Amino acid sequence: MEKLPFGKLRNELLREVIFPNLGIEDGKVIYGPKEGFDSAVLEYDDEHYLIVATDPTLGVPAETFGFFTYHFASSDVAVFGARPRWLVIDFVLPPGTSREFLERTMEDLNGECRRFGSAIIGGHTGVYPSVRELVATTTAMGLVKREGLKLPLAKPGDRIIVTGKVALEFVVSASYFRARELKGFLTPGKLSRLRSLYRLETVLPDALIARPFVRGMHDATEGGLTALHEIADNSGLGFVVYSDRLRLNPLVEKVLDFYGLEPWSVSSTGTLIAITPPENSNQLIAELHKNGITAFELGEFTREKERLLVENGKVKPFPEFEGDPYVTLYGK
Repeated sequence: MEKLPFGKLRNELLREVIFPNLGIEDGKVIYGPKEGFDSAVLEYDDEHYLIVATDPTLGVPAETFGFFTYHFASSDVAVFGARPRWLVIDFVLPPGTSREFLERTMEDLNGECRRFGSAIIGGHTGVYPSVRELVATTTAMGLVKREGLKLPLAKPGDRIIVTGKVALEFVVSASYFRARELKGFLTPGKLSRLRSLYRLETVLPDALIARPFVRGMHDATEGGLTALHEIADNSGLGFVVYSDRLRLNPLVEKVLDFYGLEPWSVSSTGTLIAITPPENSNQLIAELHKNGITAFELGEFTREKERLLVENGKVKPFPEFEGDPYVTLYGK
């Protein structure tokens, strides 16, 4: 009997097992489940589409639980061009969960909802003996004008603009879950600084700023920048990435070096990949910088189908998603 691997299912399993079993066809579904598409697009009225995304929250530190319960799914709505408006949230909690934890989580959730104009409209909350860790699932929804819909698709010559949070998710999680092995490498102050950066693990503000300038967007979550392959596959294109253009947070780079990891396939939730027509590239970067968000042009999509990484003057294939270091590190 074949056992499923840890982490997000690979695309071949989605194609073989999930996508053939999706119920009836419905004319209101403009875009349903698809590799590289993290939201569904439904017909809403003559002017709008309804964007719907769902995501679990688990394996995160308790103090970050409310933040990620909001932002994981809401980020997926934002990259399709919509502001998350409605949320449905299920909390499935282990025995021993305290009232104080639930109060703090709801206060954090309420704060993020008020910051971005969202309403929690339903869900389920319970404590169950079969549950071993904190789990939430969030379904986020928002409306977008039809002409404002952003799909993760590119055209030849489109620039790859990336916000400066590559590998941040992996490194911040290491500061919580692997602190003991990092204590001899990082000062307590630097560990504390890394832990505070979890609030950058969202593309929601980035995507809302980027909307007028981009063709499409993607959040580089599990597998990090290897999400470029999905964009290229769906667009029938290739791409070229220049390693010397990558800008890493110095603390992030330091921890990656400690673990001997390259940044390309490391979990990078909160890193916006913006697919941008060349004439909009500089303006987008300037607008993000004006709002305190680091961004840079990493490469471009090409008519040729090769996916290339130019590194130290050499050209080689861009890494594929073969396994996320996040899963192997925290699955131990």
